[in-house]
Amino acid sequence: MQLANKAKKFFYTGCLILLLVKLGTFIQPQTGSNWQSYQQTLSKLLKYMQSDKRGTISGDDVAVSLRGTQPLVMEGGDPYIRALMRTITASEANVSRPYNVIYGGKQVNDLSRHPELCVSIVSGPNIGNCSTAAGRYQMLDFTWSIQAKKYHPQPSGIWRWKTYSFEAEYQDVVVHDWLSDSQAWGTNIPQLLRQGEISQVLRLLSSTWTSLGYGIETNSMSSYLPEIYHNMLREELI
Repeated sequence: MQLANKAKKFFYTGCLILLLVKLGTFIQPQTGSNWQSYQQTLSKLLKYMQSDKRGTISGDDVAVSLRGTQPLVMEGGDPYIRALMRTITASEANVSRPYNVIYGGKQVNDLSRHPELCVSIVSGPNIGNCSTAAGRYQMLDFTWSIQAKKYHPQPSGIWRWKTYSFEAEYQDVVVHDWLSDSQAWGTNIPQLLRQGEISQVLRLLSSTWTSLGYGIETNSMSSYLPEIYHNMLREELI
């Protein structure tokens, strides 16, 4: 999701805030136009940087945060798998509306089905191709089609004419049940997570989600994913 440049912007903005705070010590305390101007500037920057307790920025800005990602829309499920799903989001779709994002960062409003929009890839090992990745888990259209047939709880239509809603809850349910299926992965992911083997799990999943630290498209969040997972697990176990 091309988070590297946005991470730099986040970093530089943080440095600017620190500089302004430092500068504030040299301004006459709370008097005069200089002080008011300083307060206004700092306030604007703090609002830009401010995130809620899960570390996501309001609005449509990318929320690059080591503290984690938004809660899932679905209710229930395995807390270890839920934490893993939120960890995948951190490197794949860490934005304010993750369920609506498509490859490249644009948002779509119609989630009645997978968007199936093939967006040109402008960097990385697949440059020159296009990607249909969409939603919180950046699933390609054919991947969604395959997994939805197995795990979607409420398909519409009959026989070969079934359709599968891409609404937020169904994105969660399909991925949750897919990750929980030991036959799909050749190993018991919930058990590995309970044994503390998050790195092994991320390595296993990196062929599907290539930004997880062991794939071909790592980004600025990849190396922090084990830490993010543990933060998310603490939230999910509450």
